[in-house]
Amino acid sequence: MTRDDAPNDHLTIRPADPAEHPALLRLWRRAVEATHGFLDPDDVDFYERAVASYLPRMSDLRVAEDAGRGVVGFVAVEDGVVEMLFVDPAEHGRGVGTRLLEDAVRDLPEAAVDVNEQNPGAVAFYRARGFEERGRSELDGEGRPFPLLHLGRARG
Repeated sequence: MTRDDAPNDHLTIRPADPAEHPALLRLWRRAVEATHGFLDPDDVDFYERAVASYLPRMSDLRVAEDAGRGVVGFVAVEDGVVEMLFVDPAEHGRGVGTRLLEDAVRDLPEAAVDVNEQNPGAVAFYRARGFEERGRSELDGEGRPFPLLHLGRARG
């Protein structure tokens, strides 16, 4: 069995420690640079500063830790909204994102997420997990011209 086929039971989902925020920010940047080709380097720098300020304010910030590799992804949920879900690009396609998402929204009657329309991989990821489009915005949450799809999923 290859690592891609292996069950992801080697992962532990746990609350993030504030001391991990710098490492999460580095993971975020690697993930964004791998998946957000529509952003230029100045945009990535802008959002990196924003994410650095958001991490300490997230009340539900969880990490996926691989026993042999350390932290390989993280998710933040606030008021039923998945605010952030990022996985180290070396771990894409190995179930990390699914485990993080399902752990974070398990007890929610409804979950929502905004996804960059220009990130087809993320859109497909959420749709494959039962999220449906509920709306669209021309501007992102920072008022910048990166359209968002508003997705939602009811439990069950």
